[in-house]
Amino acid sequence: MANLTLSLDAELLQKAREAALREQTSVNALVREYLQHYVNARERRLGALDKLDAVAERTRSASDERWTRASLHDCQTG
Repeated sequence: MANLTLSLDAELLQKAREAALREQTSVNALVREYLQHYVNARERRLGALDKLDAVAERTRSASDERWTRASLHDCQTG
């Protein structure tokens, strides 16, 4: 396992120590859990974006028409 050195505000570190104590864990475990959650959430978001791009590629319009602000406004009022 790799080591990581962090610089934290003293008050934040104290609050983290208190939270870890209440949860019967360590600040190290809290940071590790947070980073794992962050990475997993990011990977899920990127995966969802990849899926959305794939759907967009399969459903491209045959029309070459480009919408403009004016043409969209005309549709609303017309």
